[in-house]
Amino acid sequence: MAILEILQYPNPVLSKKTKEVTDFGDDFQKMVDDMFETHYAQKDCAALAANQLGFPYRVTVIDFSEDKNQPLCLVNPYIIEKHGETNTHEGCMSLLNMGYHRVVRAERIKIQALDRYGKPITLEVDGFMAKCIQHEIDHLDGLVYIDRLGLVKRKLILHKITKARKKNKS
Repeated sequence: MAILEILQYPNPVLSKKTKEVTDFGDDFQKMVDDMFETHYAQKDCAALAANQLGFPYRVTVIDFSEDKNQPLCLVNPYIIEKHGETNTHEGCMSLLNMGYHRVVRAERIKIQALDRYGKPITLEVDGFMAKCIQHEIDHLDGLVYIDRLGLVKRKLILHKITKARKKNKS
């Protein structure tokens, strides 16, 4: 297993829609193991999408349990129902040091996906888990959460990112 680099916005890989997984063999299992290891090595990380680590596949790993002992791998996840609305703060491992910003999401969702071995699963979730899954599915669709913000807020964040990159080059 390996701890991988988390791609940072505006890396173009983060803007590409991912491909569905069809092969659940050894290489795929190693990728999922590496995703979990990378996820668990981060501070305050609830989940990671495969494309945040440079993999072009529709896969996310999630575990925000206190003891990091409730791993959930969603392969080819799709939201099939949405209910209600919430507007809570979000951050992102691909937008480090950019703070947290309010994002409108569905309060409750129902998804269909496969587990890491290709077995179909259906989940109905709400609260933080619903927000987390929607955030990760956005990644898999080539979106980062700031794409859901208003134009002014997004421009301010992009300015902050540009300023930080210039400072790091100095």
